[in-house]
Amino acid sequence: MIGVIDTDGECAEWAFPAEPGAVRTARHAVRGTLRSWGLDSVGDVTVLLVSELVTNSLRYASGPIGVRLVRQDPASGSPAGGAALLVEVSDPLPDPPRERVAHPDDEGGRGLHLVAVSAQRWGTRHGKSGKTVWFELALPGE
Repeated sequence: MIGVIDTDGECAEWAFPAEPGAVRTARHAVRGTLRSWGLDSVGDVTVLLVSELVTNSLRYASGPIGVRLVRQDPASGSPAGGAALLVEVSDPLPDPPRERVAHPDDEGGRGLHLVAVSAQRWGTRHGKSGKTVWFELALPGE
């Protein structure tokens, strides 16, 4: 996996080839893992945001795409406090993504805006080869 960090809590991670089926496969893997963890309540938003970030990686990068989920418990948990789901999408392109304003007729340009308004925190970081875009969602009732 490219540019991931060690974290306490339950973890699942995958590497997908940079080909069109990666988005569908990533959505399926993420939804299945969230179901097995009993986190259906954040399933739709997590799958949407992963789809957007994997699509961005496919559009701009040519190497493997890493997806990682970390269920953080409140004791070790997020800097924002409470239980959280950390989601990371990594690719070999070193350039960080740029959030931009999409015009009504634009086909793209909304993915990072969706991440920014849906997640409690998000950001990017450089790895040894490439970058990671991450976001964190609060886990209700935990």
